[in-house]
Amino acid sequence: MTGWVKIVGLGPGADELVTPQVSDALAAASDVIGYTPYVARVAPRAGLTLHPSDNRVELDRARHALTLAAQGHRVAVVSSGDPGVFAMASALFEALEQGPTHWRDLHIEVLPGITAMLAAAARAGAPLGHDFCAINLSDNLKPWALIEKRLRLAVEGDFAMAFYNPRSKSRPEGFARALDLLQQACGDARPVIFARAVSTPEEDIRVVPLPDAQPEMADMRTVVVVGASNTRVIDGGQRPIVYTPRSVLS
Repeated sequence: MTGWVKIVGLGPGADELVTPQVSDALAAASDVIGYTPYVARVAPRAGLTLHPSDNRVELDRARHALTLAAQGHRVAVVSSGDPGVFAMASALFEALEQGPTHWRDLHIEVLPGITAMLAAAARAGAPLGHDFCAINLSDNLKPWALIEKRLRLAVEGDFAMAFYNPRSKSRPEGFARALDLLQQACGDARPVIFARAVSTPEEDIRVVPLPDAQPEMADMRTVVVVGASNTRVIDGGQRPIVYTPRSVLS
């Protein structure tokens, strides 16, 4: 039996936002490996072994996947959203680079998914319609000083910004510091979108001016999108429509 690893994105939450390609990979897999809440999204079936694990063991998870594949298993490594955006694809390739050379002969694929940033932007309108950047606000794997530097440079470049992992119980102060920096550096009332649990029954979308943004409006299920200086807000029927024009006047 020839083993393989497919690193798949489950999308932001709704089953209909899982791509057919990913669904086919899950149907063919003998093993599914991932963070416990993501593995729980995969329906059990005969012949499938589920391997849930903790959130901070990405490299161990990746090594486990590669080891199983080398033994002939068909392994799907699951992430929410897109596996290449702050998720398992880079962890698996890090393990591959560090591991035994025979792992490099394995069939490995990355199957994209709809990342939370794009799902949130679609719900709000088109806030990422021009140049934008994505920043992970967690300082678990990088120093806060680097996050702050990137925030300042993003403001200087006048990018729209999407923030992943803005605020958790273990590090509630980071997002407050990020908001303070943005409110001081931007000097305007550009829109901020708080998009929580997009595409699930718990979905909540809030749009507020930057001066009114508060840390407690976000948690780990929230993607925060901050507009550029030219991002516009249209009064919509149910909620504001936010978009960034495709062109910038010189």
